[in-house]
Amino acid sequence: MTGGPGARFLSDCEVLANDEVAPEQWRMRLRAPSIAAEAKPGQFCMMLTNPTQYPFLRRPMCFEQIFDQEVTILYKVEGEGTALMAGTPPGQRIQVQGPLGIGFDTDDDAFARHIIVAGGIGVASFPSLAKALTARGVIPEVIIAARHAHLILCEDFFRELGCEVHVATDDGSLGEQAFACDVLTRLKPDSDTRVYACGPMIMMKTTSDAAIAAGANCVVSLEAQMACGDGACLGCVVESTEEAEGEAMVRVCVDGPVFDTTRIDWAAHNLAYAP
Repeated sequence: MTGGPGARFLSDCEVLANDEVAPEQWRMRLRAPSIAAEAKPGQFCMMLTNPTQYPFLRRPMCFEQIFDQEVTILYKVEGEGTALMAGTPPGQRIQVQGPLGIGFDTDDDAFARHIIVAGGIGVASFPSLAKALTARGVIPEVIIAARHAHLILCEDFFRELGCEVHVATDDGSLGEQAFACDVLTRLKPDSDTRVYACGPMIMMKTTSDAAIAAGANCVVSLEAQMACGDGACLGCVVESTEEAEGEAMVRVCVDGPVFDTTRIDWAAHNLAYAP
């Protein structure tokens, strides 16, 4: 995995565009030269959604795409902070801290095959990864899964990169009616395959189970509520299979957000699909 401690910036970034791309799903484009120069696929930033005192905490957002001078943020409106983001017009400035965290390893030549598994808004982690892989001649396969057709995002982007894209929806409204893990199993990954997953915890667990059962390597990008993004508040800890200083926990903000799946104690989350 790449990223981790390095250059970090607190920048007032100009909003270049902020558009609703699907119901409750938005894409913000920011001019952020310093951040863009250092950011790696899989890393994230902390965004101050309102220059006033409320909401007080910044919101963690992964980098969807990384350009020479700009970055894009693909986000879902779920609360007051993201609702404020959606109401931010082009030309306004927004304070951004980043890049933060440990991202994907895009230079590892140990695997001949790469499969991206995206669930819902978890797809936001993957356009920058897919671009980085294809830039070195590795074309990933992509599984995009969501509950409904209108929640399937970035399909055209991946196809334009040359990726083979598999779409699955819970209700069969687009692609096939299946879960992401079922599609992954059908693609028959093996020991020469690296699987990348981001989405709801249950989706990542079942994807991880399918990858491990096939002998594939699997890394996951976790999402968590964060107060600081620097590892100080311990608000984003998740149960781990590894113990450090007497605690079997990892911090998503600084130990991740990208983890080898074997480091996560999935059983501790008591996850199950709703009937």
